[in-house]
Amino acid sequence: MSASLPSYDDVVQASNTLQGIAHRTPVLTSATLNARLGAQVFFKCENFQRIGAFKFRGGYNALSKLTEAQRKAGVIAFSSGNHAQAIALAARLLGVQATIVMPQDAPAAKKAATQGYGARVVDYDRQTQDREAVAHALMEQQGLTLIPPFNHPDVIAGQGTAVKELLEETGGLDALFVPLGGGGLLSGSLLAAHAISPDCAVYGVEPEAGTDGQQSLRTGEIVHIAPPSSIADGALTQALGSLTFPILRQYARDVLSVSDPQLVQALRFFAERMKMVVEPTGCLGAAAVFNEIVPVRGKRIGVVLSGGNVDISAYARYLQSA
Repeated sequence: MSASLPSYDDVVQASNTLQGIAHRTPVLTSATLNARLGAQVFFKCENFQRIGAFKFRGGYNALSKLTEAQRKAGVIAFSSGNHAQAIALAARLLGVQATIVMPQDAPAAKKAATQGYGARVVDYDRQTQDREAVAHALMEQQGLTLIPPFNHPDVIAGQGTAVKELLEETGGLDALFVPLGGGGLLSGSLLAAHAISPDCAVYGVEPEAGTDGQQSLRTGEIVHIAPPSSIADGALTQALGSLTFPILRQYARDVLSVSDPQLVQALRFFAERMKMVVEPTGCLGAAAVFNEIVPVRGKRIGVVLSGGNVDISAYARYLQSA
């Protein structure tokens, strides 16, 4: 893997690669929300992407660049769910065997979908084992190519195509709110926003339980935290990546955080008012906007809804508790 940082040109190339393969997901609005906030809010609905999340973009883009020898040997990835499904489906489409290292407590629906796409799943305990160590051991033993969930230039470039599409549809925005875990989606979004709408203030949003991104931006260096606990299972990373952090540091306006109850309220709004399922991680940016953590009144606002893959029994509990 090249250690060089991706650029907007890589996002454009990824967009060409994904043409006709990834869905060009809808951009939706809510008149009720706009009236409540006194703002124009545009939701980029990656919950309608293939595998139910933006991760398909980066996964397919990265696998499309493998050499013939790498395709024959197969790939390995580690993920709590959405990256797992993305690599599994991309591998199936490209005729590559995929092995996915997943936490034992990953949502059942995500694990079942990953296996359904034909991938081999290897479980690990996120409290006692290091998923990267587990993946690297298998990579060495079996000659596999590792496709990490965020710290990879082709993954970052692929994820940036979502905001490229959003801005092509909406035109310039005043602010953009993007879920933040390891920073792949936010990094790609920053590259696209800086190129297309340079005056747009871009905010990463992470769960209050795991503010490694916020701490990193404040201190100017990558901060590692203990394994966090939140319903935003797709954002439970312990640190930003060596590729994602420099992009965040250069272009992000700030990193914000929201609570689990705020995520549940956002999740319920989408179900009741917009008739769609958004997973808790996918609600991070929206929760920041709904609660006006930074001023939004009178502005044109973009929000990336990163995915809709939530265990149905857990989803029912969230709706009931809201």
